[in-house]
Amino acid sequence: MPESQLLKSYVDNGDVVGICVSGGLDSKTVALRLKQAGVKVKCFTADIGQPDEGDINDVVKKMAPCGVETTVVDLKDDIAEGAFEAIACNAAYDGGYWQSTGIGRYVTARGLLRAMKAQGCTVLSHGATGRGNDQVRFERYTNVLDPSFKVYAPWRDPSLLEEFPGRTAMLEYLQKHNIGHQIVSQAAKRYSTDANICGLSNEAEDLESIETPMTIVNPVMGVWPKDAPDTQEEVTLRYEKGRCVAINGVKMNPLKAMQEANKIAGRNGIGISHALENRILGTKSRGVYEAPGMTLLGQGLTYVYQAVLDRRATSLFKYLAGHVSDQIYDGRYFDPSTRAAITAIWQMAEPAIGTVKIGMYKGNMWFLSLTECPHSIYFEADSSMEASEGLNPVSSQGYLEVSSVEAKSLAKANLIDADSVWNKRSAK
Repeated sequence: MPESQLLKSYVDNGDVVGICVSGGLDSKTVALRLKQAGVKVKCFTADIGQPDEGDINDVVKKMAPCGVETTVVDLKDDIAEGAFEAIACNAAYDGGYWQSTGIGRYVTARGLLRAMKAQGCTVLSHGATGRGNDQVRFERYTNVLDPSFKVYAPWRDPSLLEEFPGRTAMLEYLQKHNIGHQIVSQAAKRYSTDANICGLSNEAEDLESIETPMTIVNPVMGVWPKDAPDTQEEVTLRYEKGRCVAINGVKMNPLKAMQEANKIAGRNGIGISHALENRILGTKSRGVYEAPGMTLLGQGLTYVYQAVLDRRATSLFKYLAGHVSDQIYDGRYFDPSTRAAITAIWQMAEPAIGTVKIGMYKGNMWFLSLTECPHSIYFEADSSMEASEGLNPVSSQGYLEVSSVEAKSLAKANLIDADSVWNKRSAK
């Protein structure tokens, strides 16, 4: 087999490589290949509430035949807090994608790096390809959290790419060393998934063709709207300082709230979306996403924000939300500007207190009521179409007279164009 100069340098330096593993074909192949090259190897996997993983400890069993020890790092509370923060920031990306992967990567990188350092590792190895977002995220997070920690990307190592050009070569390699691996066939539904408690992304293989309908996906966290119950379900969400603290009257911490919200919204077909998202490297990627809990909790909080944020605060919030969203997606969660934006959003979320009741039916949600919202700046009397003790409509006369000065000035200066913009462009 071809010699990898990178692996040789790790052996010569006495480095200990911590491999991020999932128990899949790539993980087994890389772990075994590094051990055969004489590299000191330790494996790590993150428990981030993966809904497609029956028992996270199965990863340990799957990796054992490769002769490696695997440490499971419990990060469920961390990922739930990440979800709550993203909800408070309304940090959805292209097409409303709630960034389950982006959130999962900074939580995983931070958690596994700490565990690796505690066990004497000096190199972090990830299984991301050279075309996607995750290579950027894992390596940037490692760089900013510990500049002295090395990063090894096996699928950018020319020697390993030559030795393992595809899945068939990996399977043959494992079989040659009497290590079994079963690929679960999805028959006509071929695609890959990546999941945590925030949500699940489905992409690749058959989904790469935009002529393939998104409905080939078999939802894991819920059901398609057509398969949801034929009756409306109501849910009551209590928010304090931008955080959901109770569902249907039961107080919950972030982890429990996410688990419960996923169940409730999932069974009603909430939170399945489609996007042709803009990747970090400039390409586009197609994904079918599931995020029932974040979609539900995000919508509930939006109703509270609408009541407590004035127009300028709302405008600032939207700008900051977009920045936080882009930063999480780009693997820049720990950057100074991200932290500053999140800090400002938590400040604006201070008055976001209220109890929201939402109706759900076959993938749809609607507002039913908002109560116990002490900082609401919505007052019926001021906006009523009926006579009331609120804003005196006559007092608006002065405002309109002042406003007319600017409007008439623009007209006199011949700066107003009343024709259709499209028609003018088309005529050129």
